[in-house]
Amino acid sequence: TSVRYIKNIFRSMKIMKKPLVGIIMGSSSDSRIMHGAAEILDEFGVQHEDQIISAHRTPTRLEEYAKHAEKNGFKVIIAGAGGAAHLPGMIASHTVLPVIGVPILVYNDKQKKKSAFSGLDSLLSISEMPSGSPVVTVGVNKALNAGIYALKILANESSSIRKMLKSHKEKQHKSVLKESQDLKRMGLKKFVKKKFK
Repeated sequence: TSVRYIKNIFRSMKIMKKPLVGIIMGSSSDSRIMHGAAEILDEFGVQHEDQIISAHRTPTRLEEYAKHAEKNGFKVIIAGAGGAAHLPGMIASHTVLPVIGVPILVYNDKQKKKSAFSGLDSLLSISEMPSGSPVVTVGVNKALNAGIYALKILANESSSIRKMLKSHKEKQHKSVLKESQDLKRMGLKKFVKKKFK
């Protein structure tokens, strides 16, 4: 009925006011990548709490943060880390909340060089968790995908988020169709010059 529909809307609005997602990263430099998750969550109106927690430099904070996340009703944690990338797996070992790992390609700012393994070290560190201790892993530097995956988890309990996700997919569909039409109309050479100049 309409009364139930209105109640569901107000319930969804109430949920949206408190953080449902925790975004954590191993260092401040990771924020350049992890902001992609925050941006998509903001676009959907989903509150998130962001913190720096180093698995190696602040190991005691891992258990504290896991308790904090569960106590405050977080539904999912997005954890980004580069190099050995232990943060996602370690936080997952302290909580029953789903954890999405974002492998981060480490740069040496002073020398402007990529890490020796181009992010593969981080990807494997996060994805190759022991059986029974899973961490969902997205591609290297794909924090946006982690944000979308978190939204899909939240959509199981929120019809409003589910509707927004369907609308998001529809926009993507229309965007590809428009690009295809532009390519056909302009020809490949002109299309490339206009799009990538």
